[in-house]
Amino acid sequence: MAGILAFAGSNSSKSINYELVKFTLSKIQQHETDSLNLANYPFPMFSVDLEEKDGYSNSLVELKNEIQDADALLIAVNEHNGHLSAYFKNMLDWLSRLDRKFMLNKKVFLMGASTGKGGAKGAINMAETLLPRFGATISATFSIPSFGTNFSTEEGILDTDLLEAHQAALQDFLKSL
Repeated sequence: MAGILAFAGSNSSKSINYELVKFTLSKIQQHETDSLNLANYPFPMFSVDLEEKDGYSNSLVELKNEIQDADALLIAVNEHNGHLSAYFKNMLDWLSRLDRKFMLNKKVFLMGASTGKGGAKGAINMAETLLPRFGATISATFSIPSFGTNFSTEEGILDTDLLEAHQAALQDFLKSL
C-alpha cells in the first residue's frame, strides 16, 4: 500500500483546488492517504539574501520531509492569469533550494480546477514541465473547468464526462504505484 500525500498549490482558505483534492481522496480506498492544507504553510517571497540571512523555516523543512516520506503525490494546482500561482511557484523555489530533488521518484497525479473555462490547464502544463526537474514523474493529469457549475461539495463532480475523465485519470495514477 502506497502512502499518498495530497495538497493544493494554494494558500487560500477557500481553495477550490483543495476541494478537488478532498473529493479525489474520498475515491481512494486501497492506499493510505494524508492531506495538507498549504494555507497553514506561509513562506516569504524567495530571495537569496533572505535565504542567506534566515536560512530555512521549520515549516519548509517539515513540508519537504512530508513530501519525501510519501510514496506518491496528488497535487491540484491553482491558476492565476494563466500561470501557476505565485504562492505555489514560491514554495517550489524554497523547496528546491533546500533539496533540488525533493520529489525524487514520486509519482504525481496532477490536477487543476478553475472557475473559468480553461480548467487551470495553463498551470497544469507549467507544473507538468516543472515538477520533473525536482524528480517527479507525472502519472496522470485532470482538469475541471467552470468549477462552480461542474462541482458540488456535497456531490462532487457533476458533469458525467468530467467525472469519467477524473475516474480514468485517478485509476491511471493508482495503477502506476
